[in-house]
Amino acid sequence: MNEKVQKALGLHSSGFNCCQAVIGAFCGQYGMDELLAMKLASGFGGGLRCGEVCGAVSGAVMVVGLRYGQCAATDQESKKRCYEVTSAFMEEFLKRKGTVRCRDLLGYDIRDTEARTRFPGRQKEVCPNAIETAVLILEEMGF
Repeated sequence: MNEKVQKALGLHSSGFNCCQAVIGAFCGQYGMDELLAMKLASGFGGGLRCGEVCGAVSGAVMVVGLRYGQCAATDQESKKRCYEVTSAFMEEFLKRKGTVRCRDLLGYDIRDTEARTRFPGRQKEVCPNAIETAVLILEEMGF
């Protein structure tokens, strides 16, 4: 297992969500303080807490922004590049996992407490794989 995957999975197993785990594995490389990254990403786990875009995917898109993001309104080239790389990441994750939605990956909506009871441990099965996939795709893309 490579270093970034190991770091991301370690963050996740210590109690951070999928988004925090992915951005946490890369933030230092792009000059972002890990504490700030953890705070920024804290609301993105569980598909924005409503089963939408997987937190690992959101974290990866944040990493794309750290590297290619537009920081001046007039810098349309950075904006275009960031969008292109984001789209390429999204397409590859979709290709590998079949979806980018948390509820589809898990097989239930995390807001549904009854479903969570019916599928104990499901997040521990699904989330590490989604995190690993996101990190590996980023690395394959040169991050």
